[in-house]
Amino acid sequence: MKKILSFSVVAAVVAALALTSCAPQATGPKKIVIGASLPTQREAVWVKGRQAMIAAAAAAGVELKVLSADADAAQQANQVESLLSQGIQALILAPADATTAASMADKAAAAKVPVVSYDRLILDTKNIALYVSFDNEKVGELQGEWLTKAVPKGNYIIMSGDPGDNNAKLFKAGAMKIIQPLVDKGDIKIVADQAVANWLPSNALTIVEQALTANKNKVNAILAPNDGTAGGAIQALNEQKLAGKVAVTGQDAEIAGLKRIMAGTQGMTVFKDNRKEADASVQAAIALAQGQPVASITYDGVSANQTVNNGTFDVPSLLLTPEAITKANIQDVVKSGYVKATDLQ
Repeated sequence: MKKILSFSVVAAVVAALALTSCAPQATGPKKIVIGASLPTQREAVWVKGRQAMIAAAAAAGVELKVLSADADAAQQANQVESLLSQGIQALILAPADATTAASMADKAAAAKVPVVSYDRLILDTKNIALYVSFDNEKVGELQGEWLTKAVPKGNYIIMSGDPGDNNAKLFKAGAMKIIQPLVDKGDIKIVADQAVANWLPSNALTIVEQALTANKNKVNAILAPNDGTAGGAIQALNEQKLAGKVAVTGQDAEIAGLKRIMAGTQGMTVFKDNRKEADASVQAAIALAQGQPVASITYDGVSANQTVNNGTFDVPSLLLTPEAITKANIQDVVKSGYVKATDLQ
């Protein structure tokens, strides 16, 4: 009798353990994993953006896998495939090439991974959930407004950014809204109009050197699309002892550009606090990974209620506001914490 009872007890315990092992175990919510592919780390603006993304992801308690393509579209395609294979739930993609990135967005969509087009717009695909950037035509307008006020009449060199970057087209379009009417009027003569491949300062240097030679140094203003290209332009001007005598624009509020503004060789830059842009992209990616509708996404008082056409459809867009920086308000950049006062000494 005791043996039979003991066997029954053991059998009951074994059965209970078996049921327990088959029952679903209570677990916490699955951690959100976001993938990000950036085009480069060559310029400070992209370095700061990456750092801000990492900080935003850490603050939100999500995992961020961030890679950089070194301005190589093929390398970026491989990176995106790798990120998708790692089970990311949303992809932040700043294209090295705006057109070839379409296939990357299409692959993400096939894997049911929403895509945030970050800073640069991905062209020719419907598979973008949201575009997060600054109002890039406004950036160009700020450059054009400053340049035409500084030099309302004279010879202009017009430089635009890399042809594979859709932002470059928007910057130029915005600037030419202001400059072209004065060209049509005959007040401004464009003596050179050229894109800067890969945004390289060395390419900008060559463009300006050639334009100065062709026009016997008779140049009054240079539309430089960012601070890097402005640096190349000013190097060419300096070789001809023209630095500070020719008005030059810029963009990105890089330390080197800000120092040139203080020194008087560069007239202005456009401040786009890309820490906010990066943070907004991470927050948007988290919302999309959670299945929230795009229309509900807001950041810093800005709603995703605008659109920018990418050649295929009007992409829902969250566009932040840029600020023109000259010597008069350069402290705005310092007060924001983007740079330190000591950086400008």
